[in-house]
Amino acid sequence: MITLRTARVEDAAEVARLAGELGYPVDVDTMQARLRILLPLTQHRIVVAPGERDGLLGWIAVERRPTLESGERIEIVGLVVDAAARGSGVGRALVADAERWAREQGFDAIAVRSNVTRAESHPFYERLDYVRVKTQHAYRKPLVADH
Repeated sequence: MITLRTARVEDAAEVARLAGELGYPVDVDTMQARLRILLPLTQHRIVVAPGERDGLLGWIAVERRPTLESGERIEIVGLVVDAAARGSGVGRALVADAERWAREQGFDAIAVRSNVTRAESHPFYERLDYVRVKTQHAYRKPLVADH
């Protein structure tokens, strides 16, 4: 059976390790700071799957997000399962928890974005009955100080 619990600041090292597996390297102090900010916010839910020994098998971050163009929605903003635990049901359990939370919040749908380079995640979501609704480009501009 897969056990889940709400994340804690003390999980920062493992959450950071797993974020690195996803391609988002971050140091433990930065992750602790992020967890300290996000965990108390009622519009965020961060859940972890502890392993039998020390360490985490995975985590999920879900956000209740108000938007001007489409109203309020629930979105999975991060999901990672340790490479050694993939295919074991951990991801499915984490997503099911996010879906349950969304229903408790009064929503009848949940969204997730998956980078086109994460080809292995697309069939995972499709097996869970997620339907691709759009493809988009993401842009970023570094901001430099005005002189």
